[in-house]
Amino acid sequence: MATLDLTTDVVSLTRALCDISSVSRDEQEIADAVEAALTALPHLDVVRLGHTVVARTDLGRGERVVLAGHLDTVPVNGNFPSRLDEEAGLLHGLGTCDMKGGVATILRLAATVPDPVRDVTVVLYEAEEIDEQYNGLRKVADERPDLLEADFAILMEPSDAVVEAGCQGTLRVEVRTTGERAHSARSWKGHNAIHDAADVLARLQAYDARRVLIDGLEYREGLNAVGIRGGVAGNVLPDECVVEVNFRFAPDRSTDEALAHVHEVFDGYDLTLTDLASGALPGLDRPAAKAFVEAVGGTVNPKFGWTDVARFTGLGVPAVNFGPGDALYAHKADEQVPLEHLRRCEHTLRTWLTGGTAGEQA
Repeated sequence: MATLDLTTDVVSLTRALCDISSVSRDEQEIADAVEAALTALPHLDVVRLGHTVVARTDLGRGERVVLAGHLDTVPVNGNFPSRLDEEAGLLHGLGTCDMKGGVATILRLAATVPDPVRDVTVVLYEAEEIDEQYNGLRKVADERPDLLEADFAILMEPSDAVVEAGCQGTLRVEVRTTGERAHSARSWKGHNAIHDAADVLARLQAYDARRVLIDGLEYREGLNAVGIRGGVAGNVLPDECVVEVNFRFAPDRSTDEALAHVHEVFDGYDLTLTDLASGALPGLDRPAAKAFVEAVGGTVNPKFGWTDVARFTGLGVPAVNFGPGDALYAHKADEQVPLEHLRRCEHTLRTWLTGGTAGEQA
């Protein structure tokens, strides 16, 4: 079994984690190693659910914060094991950015900050990169929601080592047009459903996407066609065309409001909902969130995209994304994380958990 030394530096620990294969649904080895390393720490209570590990302090502090990250990666793409380029200041390899750098930061802090000013819950979970039914954080929320009770949560997804607050909601619908089949040589005998889709595309082209300020952050919405299908054969008028539309909506809209808006845009059309997930409000007015933003120097960006911060929001726990790495490198063959990001994230969180100030040097 792989073993982890949580007393080593964060770069070495990130590399050790990246060199344990943990493609989604194959996280047992890394979960075993994480569980063993955390169980050895006397200040933590450790619970294992499947291949998800939860560790908690119980110091009676006035606030509790969750530090969360997923253990799994997407499939290997010629980028395993890791490769360290000290001259360029980069660690390359599968999981370096998404998100074993964040996991290493969490583990370092769990091991080396035994007496934080806030109680800490560490959640390192399985199967984030695949279908939602397998998501380890969802399973904890369903089976042991008490383990996720907190005043604030930090999901250490890659965010360029700055705070990205909240997240957009997302939904997908199929907008369907119908016609009548006919031989293309006698097109007047039928009705072309693909031609009718021109109006659907025109509505999308003319759509004026909303911008909204929430807690001083500007969230931008987007309504876009992401797929289109139709056609029967090269000599047949199609009797159906389907345009797949994705709506990324600001977190001040509920899922019901977002769906109603899309129905309004496509009034008169048959819509089929295929995916729906709520967004997450930034929650920057909470005391723990305010203290965290101060600890990281006050820079906060809105999160464009969906992350598991929305799951915490659904549990009543405000959450932000804060982790090492540029998300644009996630899932790429040349996945990488800057070493400076790893060190800065660890220092920032250590400062916050020990009650220090943002200006302190590492």
